[in-house]
Amino acid sequence: MSLFSIALSLFLLMDPIGNVPLYISFLKRLDPHRQRYVIIREMLIALVIIILFTFLGEGLMRLLHVDNDTIQIAGGIILFLICLKMIFPPDHDGTESLPHDTEPFIVPLAVPLIAGPGILAAVMIYAKQETELVMVGAILFAWAASLVILLSSSFLKKILGWRGIIAMERLMGLILTLIAVQMFLSGLRGFMETT
Repeated sequence: MSLFSIALSLFLLMDPIGNVPLYISFLKRLDPHRQRYVIIREMLIALVIIILFTFLGEGLMRLLHVDNDTIQIAGGIILFLICLKMIFPPDHDGTESLPHDTEPFIVPLAVPLIAGPGILAAVMIYAKQETELVMVGAILFAWAASLVILLSSSFLKKILGWRGIIAMERLMGLILTLIAVQMFLSGLRGFMETT
């Protein structure tokens, strides 16, 4: 895969447009300057976690005796389940689990909304196929694009409206479904060849 195709799939996994309503909801009680600070802080935390999984994920899987094919199959299943939630979102927005008078820290804005299981599985799989330079470049491109979208979340809400944001999230979910099925089939093919 090329740097652009990996960056695109990672961007879709970060799902910044789908996360706009959640970010707005979690940060609505903060003033705009503080909102920008929290978004940048949470995105930096997510970036560190994603890069750590890119370089340390393979060693962790080796320590746990987990094969690459298993990672691909599990990654495909996790990604597929995430896609289903994107296409058929639950009725609630998930904000009731956090008290409204507290500022979110790491959970849920950094993890799992940006650095979720789907993207962590994906970077471990891609890291086996590409060089470190390509991986870091793809992660940074996807992360920067996501950061720009989340920083302009209030503006996007005005332009697209809630319906537009939901439509964009569902479109991303459909595209990611294809990536999830391909990831699963690649892992299954590798497993079948080794048995």
